[in-house]
Amino acid sequence: MQLIQVINPNTSIEVTKIINQTTKKVKLNNIDITVVSPTKGGVSSIEGSFDGIIAAMSVLDQVKLGRLQGVLGHVIACFGDPGLIAAREISVRPVIGMAEAAMHVATFVSTRFSIITTLPRTLIIIKQLLHQYGFMQHCAAIHDINFSVLELAKNKEQAYQKIIKCCMKAKNNDGIGAIILGCAAMSNLAPLLTEELQIPVIDGIIAAINMVELLNKLSLGISKYGDLDFPSYKKLSGIFQHLS
Repeated sequence: MQLIQVINPNTSIEVTKIINQTTKKVKLNNIDITVVSPTKGGVSSIEGSFDGIIAAMSVLDQVKLGRLQGVLGHVIACFGDPGLIAAREISVRPVIGMAEAAMHVATFVSTRFSIITTLPRTLIIIKQLLHQYGFMQHCAAIHDINFSVLELAKNKEQAYQKIIKCCMKAKNNDGIGAIILGCAAMSNLAPLLTEELQIPVIDGIIAAINMVELLNKLSLGISKYGDLDFPSYKKLSGIFQHLS
C-alpha cells in the first residue's frame, strides 16, 4: 500500500488523536495515510518561534524516516509549517505545510478569507507566513480565541463554542468568503463548521494531503535544480549525525 506521511511535530498524544480523526475523513484511491509524531522528544505544543525551531527538527527526523519507507509525500500538520523549506531540501517527494495548503485552497473558493488561531502571540507568526506565501492581500483578518493548543485538545466543547463564535464574527464582519482554521487541533471541526456556518471552513491538513496526491498524479516532486537541491555535503556530529 502506498503511503502519505502526516507529521504532527508536537508530542501531544491528544493532538495526534485529533489529526488521526481528521485524516480518516480523507478518501484516496489505493493510498493510505500514516500519522507520525516525534520519537526523540520535543515540545507538547507549538505556539511560538522557540517551539517552532524544536519542532522543525522533529519534522526533519520524520521526513528522513518517511523517505526510507518510500512514502509518496509528507504533510506538516502544524499551522506554523515548521521546517518546511528545510524538509524540502532533504526530500524528493512533495512536502506540504498545512498553512500553505489552506491559504492556497482558500483563494480557490473565495477572494478574501479570515484565519482563526489559538493565542494572541501566534498572530505575528501567521502574518509572517502570509507575507512569505504571498497571501497577505487575500487575508481580511486573523482572530484568536485565546485558547492554547492543549486546551483545545482537552476542553473540546468549550473550544468549539469559542471557535464557532469567532467564526460567526468573522463571517458577519470581515467581508470574506472563507475561513481557515489555524491549528491542527481544530482540524476535525472543519466539516461541522462549514455546515453550521454555510461558508467554506478550510482545514489545511486535508488540503495538504490532497495536494500531495495531486502532485503525485502529475508526477511532480521537489525540484533539485536550484535552492531546494539536497544540502551540500558536510559532516554532521552529535545529536545531528542521524540526518546525514
